[in-house]
Amino acid sequence: MTIEVRVPQLPESVADATLVAWHKQPGDAVGRDENLADLETDKVVLEVPAPVAGVLRELKVAAGATVTSGTLLAIIEAGAAATAKATEAPAPSAAAPKAEAAKLGPAARRIVEEKHVDPASIAGSGREGRVTKQDVVRALDGKPAVPAAPAPVAAPRAAPAATPRSGRSGRSEQRVAMTRLRARIASRLIEAQATQALLTTFNEVDMKALNEARARYKERFEKMHGVRLGFMSFFVKAAVEALRKFPSVNAYVDGSDIVYHDYYDIGVAVSTDRGLIVPVLRDADLMSAADVERAIGGYAQKARDGSITIEELTGGTFSITNGGVFGSLMSTPIVNSPQSAILGMHKVQERPVVVDGQIVIRPMMYLALTYDHRIIDGREAVQFLVTIKDCLEDPTRLLLQV
Repeated sequence: MTIEVRVPQLPESVADATLVAWHKQPGDAVGRDENLADLETDKVVLEVPAPVAGVLRELKVAAGATVTSGTLLAIIEAGAAATAKATEAPAPSAAAPKAEAAKLGPAARRIVEEKHVDPASIAGSGREGRVTKQDVVRALDGKPAVPAAPAPVAAPRAAPAATPRSGRSGRSEQRVAMTRLRARIASRLIEAQATQALLTTFNEVDMKALNEARARYKERFEKMHGVRLGFMSFFVKAAVEALRKFPSVNAYVDGSDIVYHDYYDIGVAVSTDRGLIVPVLRDADLMSAADVERAIGGYAQKARDGSITIEELTGGTFSITNGGVFGSLMSTPIVNSPQSAILGMHKVQERPVVVDGQIVIRPMMYLALTYDHRIIDGREAVQFLVTIKDCLEDPTRLLLQV
């Protein structure tokens, strides 16, 4: 009996996807739920699992093609003989070891296949031993270069080498197509700047009280809730308090209307090797500090191993980004359209400040709020930041559930 393999139903916000790579070829045995191919959308990489065990008979779509929901991808022949064949271990090959689908994330699998690395030799740091892209990169670090096998996607064309100059053997360039995620990021940033009247206002926060609160409660907090107490839970809770006071910051423009939200879905920017993604903390006002820390940790892990879902990246009424983890002292973040504002956190740095007429050294952080001036006035933006500043400088006002 032949079984059709089709593109899974994509969410409404995703029009199409690119078939990045096939992990099986015609004649290969496949197991039920084994990953056959990777589909890259403008948000995440999706896996296409085999619906049955059997033998892959035919590929209907080539790697690199654009597909939509329901597109026929391949034909599998199911049956008792095929099932038995699928359960056999694949023969080892020095030229191209097979990636273990249950162990590798999509990004890690791609590097393993391109570099001919045996995935069994890599210790996974992801959830349940899953091998992440960083694990593969670390395994390759310091080893002799391995000639890459022909990639499943058409290789980028390299520009002709320039005429050698003194002190240099040669110069070359390489043209590489943007990933769908990078192209989508570029499109949304251009859209935000072209359609919104963006302005940024700044303030600074004395982090001394917050540092002391974390030091005082972190051990008890972790013991009670099983998760470490970080900065982000304070910032999320402070943002919710500020959004309650200034609802226009939690709203957006739709044509000639302003749409106000009576809920608080906070997007938290996470940097990945593929680009910046913004998973959403839904109903953040109903979450405890422990819930926030647990959710952010889970999203970060999913982002690293490529298992985050489209639903987890969709929506959001306000966003927070932390450039401080990379050492940024000050920046002007760009709004995540159609939202109307984004809060930028930065590096904590000790600086001399005046407190009660005395010059003292305090751990200070600059805050930035970029906002759509069409619906948010400067007064509201400044007071919004002041509210966050007040909450963070007196963190006992925020409930820690300890």
